[in-house]
Amino acid sequence: MAAEWDAEGRAAARPLLTDYYQATMALGYWRAGRALDPAEFELFFRRCPFGGSFVLAAGLRDCMRFLRTFRLLDADVQFLASMLPPDTDPAFFKHLRALDCSGVTVRALPEGSLAFPGVPLLQVSGPLLLVQLLETPLLCLVSYASLVATNAARLRLIAGPDKRLLELGLRRAQGPDGGLTASTYSYLGGFDSSSNVLAGQLRGVPMAGTLAHSFITSFSGNEVPPDPMLAPAAGKGPRVDLVARVKLWLERVCAHLGLGLQEPHLGEQAAFVAYALAFPRAFQGLLDTYSVRRSGLPNFLAVALALGELGYRAVGVRLDSGDLLQQAQEIRRVFRTTAAQFQVPWLEAVPIAVSNNIDEKELARLAQEGSEVNVIGIGTSVVTCPQQPSLGCVYKLVSVGGQPRMKLTEDPEKQTLPGSKAAFRLLGSDGSLLMDLLQLAEEPPPQAGQELRVWPRGAQEPCTVRPAQVEPLLRLWLRLGELCEPLPSLSESRAFAQQSLSRLSPAHRRLQSPALYQVALSEKLRALVDSLSAGGLL
Repeated sequence: MAAEWDAEGRAAARPLLTDYYQATMALGYWRAGRALDPAEFELFFRRCPFGGSFVLAAGLRDCMRFLRTFRLLDADVQFLASMLPPDTDPAFFKHLRALDCSGVTVRALPEGSLAFPGVPLLQVSGPLLLVQLLETPLLCLVSYASLVATNAARLRLIAGPDKRLLELGLRRAQGPDGGLTASTYSYLGGFDSSSNVLAGQLRGVPMAGTLAHSFITSFSGNEVPPDPMLAPAAGKGPRVDLVARVKLWLERVCAHLGLGLQEPHLGEQAAFVAYALAFPRAFQGLLDTYSVRRSGLPNFLAVALALGELGYRAVGVRLDSGDLLQQAQEIRRVFRTTAAQFQVPWLEAVPIAVSNNIDEKELARLAQEGSEVNVIGIGTSVVTCPQQPSLGCVYKLVSVGGQPRMKLTEDPEKQTLPGSKAAFRLLGSDGSLLMDLLQLAEEPPPQAGQELRVWPRGAQEPCTVRPAQVEPLLRLWLRLGELCEPLPSLSESRAFAQQSLSRLSPAHRRLQSPALYQVALSEKLRALVDSLSAGGLL
């Protein structure tokens, strides 16, 4: 475990990845003698992103890594000292240098859980000064991770279960950390792999990739491979001159397609041969550097069929421009006729991959029945979340010294829910999700089959519900700085996320104008809100 955390620690947040006002508030708490007051904060969001009805909770693993390694170094404290008033008591900086999370407890939704507005993603309790300092880095770690995971989940729902989704947005991401986070949590949200090598090294995200146009345009056709010979896939038999075999196959392919032998680009042919010699078991072609029909496709077929004679199977082609749907359908037709012409059945099923600024609308088009597209590469639309670039998570104080605290504001949407709370998911007899219930932690948990009187958020009147099943939502992950149970692996959280999404009703899973999922308050919590709103206990 230690080695694992150390490896991932290279991508962890640092304590000073925070807002300056956290440091000024810390000094204020310390001067007021309140640094060690027990306090609890909740991290949640107010509205679902992208006009949808759900969020996938993500970032918990990063938060645990951050909290377990949290220490202000001498250089950190010295920098803060240079920014705060020069007459600040040195004892304050001594206090900062001694801070760690051995007094911090965290309850949270498991990574990959469905989350809804107002339900805490994290509950963080501990000494007031310290848990205040944790606000900004925890928000940073959770907000973007959950946004990307949710965005990826939407794209997966559009694509359906059978299309392979490849995340290739590193070059479009908002900096290195944003790129690593996006690659990690797009995988959690349902993508199959990423082009990001660092995400593979640090997070275990499956990697995939093809080749770029620059590789193809770098060849003129005059290049002579230093060793054009290739052994059969089975390892038995003489080595064969692949260059010569490709030329023979190109004549046959062009005759079949009704093309002149001079039409396929010689540089492209040389590039495909070079790639095939380097990756005979993973040969794939990028078809649109010059002309898909007149060059890319015949050159690919010639190399693939030459490899096929030796027992190798091409793993795919990629398109990166033009009408991707129409071209994919045309390429599949050519694969089928060529497979029949030369009696090579495997050619019919060679995967077709597409990329090129694919958004939700284009993805729906590519995912339709009969599209013939197998792999879809998405970059900008998954990593930048262009429909909504921020989830808008907040981190609010709910109790100090065991007393509830509530933010009262002229904007009702920004009012907070006071007190330490528990959260439950109420389900019907068929396992369908009815609503989430928030109640005070001191209340007995709801029981299956028990009629409950609850207050849906935003409603003026209570309602009754009788759940057939009740699931507690918040699990204890960190108690006084120590992990309470092993964290799931990224692949386990990915599987849990897909299971979570499968439980949504079609009305809630719908991406356009979905039904809103209900979150309700217990009567006791609602009474506390009313009391504090009216100027009661503060």
